Amino acid sequence: MLDTDIKEQLRGYLTRLVQPVSLVASSDGSAKAQEMVALLNEIATLSDKVSVREDGQASRRPSFRIERADGAVGVTFAAIPLGHEFTSLVLALLQVGGYPPKLSDEAAAQVRNLTGTYEFELFVSLSCQNCPDVVQALNAMSVLNPNIHVTTIDGALFQDEVAARQIMSVPQVFLNGTLFGSGRMDAEQIIGKLDSGAAAKAAEKLAEKKPFDVLIVGAGPAGAAAAIYDARKGLRTGILGERFGGQILDTAAIENFISVPETEGPQLAAALERHVRSYDVDVITGQLGKALVPASQVGGLHELRLESGASLHAKTLILAPGARWRHMNVPGEDEYRNRGVAYCPHCDGPLFKGKRVAVVGGGNSGVEAAIDLAGLVEHVTLIEFMENLRADEILQAKLRNLPNVTVITHAQTTEVTGDGQKVTGLVYRDRASGETHTVTLAGIFVQIGLVPNTEWLRGVVELTDRGEIIVNAHGATSVSGVFAAGDATTTPYKQIIIATGEGAKAALSAFDYLIRLPVVQEAA
Repeated sequence: MLDTDIKEQLRGYLTRLVQPVSLVASSDGSAKAQEMVALLNEIATLSDKVSVREDGQASRRPSFRIERADGAVGVTFAAIPLGHEFTSLVLALLQVGGYPPKLSDEAAAQVRNLTGTYEFELFVSLSCQNCPDVVQALNAMSVLNPNIHVTTIDGALFQDEVAARQIMSVPQVFLNGTLFGSGRMDAEQIIGKLDSGAAAKAAEKLAEKKPFDVLIVGAGPAGAAAAIYDARKGLRTGILGERFGGQILDTAAIENFISVPETEGPQLAAALERHVRSYDVDVITGQLGKALVPASQVGGLHELRLESGASLHAKTLILAPGARWRHMNVPGEDEYRNRGVAYCPHCDGPLFKGKRVAVVGGGNSGVEAAIDLAGLVEHVTLIEFMENLRADEILQAKLRNLPNVTVITHAQTTEVTGDGQKVTGLVYRDRASGETHTVTLAGIFVQIGLVPNTEWLRGVVELTDRGEIIVNAHGATSVSGVFAAGDATTTPYKQIIIATGEGAKAALSAFDYLIRLPVVQEAA
C-alpha cells in the first residue's frame, strides 16, 4: 500500500516515538476495513514501538484509534488517511507517542487549561487541501488535554452519515453533536472559539509590540516575498494575515511556478512560511486588518487597526491582502452556501460522488474544476457567461474528450433552487434567445474569478471601481509610505509568480523610502 520511499521516510519518523502506541482497529469485515487493517499492519512493521490490535469496539466502522499504552491519550480516524491526510496520520502517531505538538507555549497552556469535555467529530475528504490543518490542530489539542476527543471521518466512506447530517462541504466540525465550524481553522482559531478570553489576551499581547520598520498586511506569496526581502535588509519586519499562504492554500495543482515543475498549494504555502521564518520576521496569524490610519506627517508612524481590537504601528506598510472567490450574487446562493453551493471542487467534490453538478465559469479555474469533477460525479454541466470558454486551449481539449460533461456558453446564471435543505438545481438565461432554462443538480461549484480583499481600505488609499489598489511602477499607493503588491492591486495577470515578484519590488521600494526619510518622531 505504501511505496518503498514513503515507508523508509515513515520508518525514520517513527524513531522519534517516545512511548509505545497501539493501533486499535474496529472492523466490519468490508473491503475498506481490510484495506485499513492492511495499512495499520504495514505501519507496525516499521517500528517495534507500534502494535496492532483488532478488538476495537467503536460504533463507527471501519475506524481505528491511535492509543498510548495507558489509554489516556489517543485520536481516532474513521478513515483510511492517505492522500492529503497521510501527514495527519504521521503526526498523530508521533504526538500520541510522546513527540511534542508544534504549538506555542502560550497556545499549549490555553489548551491544557480548558475545562469540560469536548467530543469533536471532523468530516473531511481525502482530496481536501484545507482539511489537514483542522485535523492536525484538533489532534494536537487532544494530546495535550485528555478531555478533548477527536474523530476524523472520511465523508466518502460514511456517505449515509454525511447525508443524514446534510454535510455538503468540508471540513465540517461538530462539537458535542452540534456544528462548531466549517472551513479551514488552525489551533489558535479553535482555541479562540473555546476560550472566551483568548481574543482579548491576543489583542493585549499585540498592543505591546514596538513599531515596525515595515509591516506587511497579508501572508500570501506577495507578502512572504516582501517579508524576506525587507528582513534581508535588516529592517524590523512584521507580517500579518488570517492564515499563512493565503489563497494558494485553496489551490490544488501548481505547474507554472518557475523551477518547480509541480507542487500543491499547501506544500508551497508551507515552503513559503519556512523561508520567511528562517529570517528575523515577526509572523502574526489569525488577524485581519480593519482600518488603516496613515501617518500624520511624512516619516511618521502608520496605524493598522485590527478586527481583534488591537493596533500595530509601522514606518511603512506593504498591503498584500489578496483576493477571495467571487460570488454569483443571485437568489439562493447565500441560502444554499455549504448546502450544495461550493467554491472548492477539490475539497467538496467527493461529497457529490455519483451525482449531477454544475460548474459556473469557463476560465482556467472553471474548466479545471469540471475536468476534476468529471472523474467523481455522474455528470458535469459547465456554464459560461461569454460566447466562448476562456480557458487555455490545452484544458479545453481535455474537457472536450470527457463524455459526461455538457458545456453551455452565452448563459447567465439567474437563480439557485433548493428544497429548503439543499440545492436542487440552477436556473440560467440563454443570452442569445432570452429563454430561461432549469438544470436539475445536487451541487454548484462557483468559479467566476476573484474579488480583492480591500473593502476596509476604501477612502484611505486610492482604489479602482473593482476595488483594486492602484499602484505605480514601484508598487507605491496614493499614500506616502504605503506600498502594495499581489492580487489586490492593479498589477495585471493574477499569478503566483507575479505576486512574489511584485512583493519583492514593494519591499525594495519600502526600503528605498525608509533610507531617504528625514528623522521624525511620532508617538504610537
